[in-house]
Amino acid sequence: MRHRVIVLGAGYAGAAGAGVLARRLHSDDVDITVVNASPHFVERMRLHQVAAGRDTGSRGLAEMFAGTGVRLRVARVTSVDADRRTVSLEAAAGAEELGYDTLLYALGSTVDHGGVSGAAEHTLHVADEGAASRVRDRLRELDGRGRVLVVGGNLTGIETATEIAQAYPGLRVTLATSGELGGWLGEKARSHTLTAFERLGVTVRERSAVTRVEPGRATTETGETLDAEAIVWAAGFAAHPIAARGGLAVNELGRMIVDEGMRSVSHPEVYAAGDSVLAVGDNGLPLPMSCASAGFSRMRATAAIIEDLTGHRSRRTPLAYLGNCVSLGRDDAIFQLVDERSRAKASFLGGRGATFLKGFVLSTVAWTMGRPTYGLPVRGFRLTAPVRTAAAAAD
Repeated sequence: MRHRVIVLGAGYAGAAGAGVLARRLHSDDVDITVVNASPHFVERMRLHQVAAGRDTGSRGLAEMFAGTGVRLRVARVTSVDADRRTVSLEAAAGAEELGYDTLLYALGSTVDHGGVSGAAEHTLHVADEGAASRVRDRLRELDGRGRVLVVGGNLTGIETATEIAQAYPGLRVTLATSGELGGWLGEKARSHTLTAFERLGVTVRERSAVTRVEPGRATTETGETLDAEAIVWAAGFAAHPIAARGGLAVNELGRMIVDEGMRSVSHPEVYAAGDSVLAVGDNGLPLPMSCASAGFSRMRATAAIIEDLTGHRSRRTPLAYLGNCVSLGRDDAIFQLVDERSRAKASFLGGRGATFLKGFVLSTVAWTMGRPTYGLPVRGFRLTAPVRTAAAAAD
């Protein structure tokens, strides 16, 4: 009986993780299945572009995994039972349950409305492809006229507001944030960002946390009313609640608590990567939810899985950031360098240089994700004798 490896989610962490495992684990010993709700790969770093109406292309997961030995199941994950080692799915053909011996949990994150009254009912968001498409459709309905409010002054809010403003110069775009716009940036990078907002005609409301949302309007903590025909919520993200409901140890945001190898501290046969995991960086601070974190945590998780199943040890991936690259519309960007404590340095890259860097990152990631085994049909390491499947252990 082959060892059953299930990967939940085919985003930046899950798709790449499945590819690495297919290349490094011997196909005679393992059966790798990827479960994803969508039949194609979603470039989450470009969803703000989708919202603004840009055609970002599409790549089918079946095409990506063709010839790798990875099985693809297009289905929605409804639950995980960590004690029974089962995953429940809802597919076109109906409900189904799969058993696993090793689980790589990479379901990512979704929008977090923070308990704000009316936010879930009356706002749009860009945390997944369907949601970003709904923003796109609403903006097209406005036909270049009207008001758009973006709530949130961090990476997603900044990129969404500037992309929409450039794509629809006739719209009046406002961004409301509870603190300073890009408050984590260095002084020069923040100044560059504010200049870009002014150039694109985006109005900024700082220290204006939204406390209530109604149809067509949002109210801030200062009592100000911000009217808008479309409100896009970008004020926070939270992990999907499936891990918590499945009995896995999580923190208050639903992110799985793990050791240095991204193994669940409550169920060590479960590994996590991406926004789903509470990964602690080399500086002792939690990694933020981001594509870069997905890469770091995925490398740690797959290395741990390979070591645990085969005994083969590889070099441990550092969990350290160099900085953040933020687009400011199509023609501008910033790259903010950070120190070992993830604090902004005085130096930054802006303008065309940062725009080129952002584009290079996007294209490189897309190329890599399209080749999950890097085009190398390698027959990997054999599993060691002590490794047993859950089914065999139950006999």
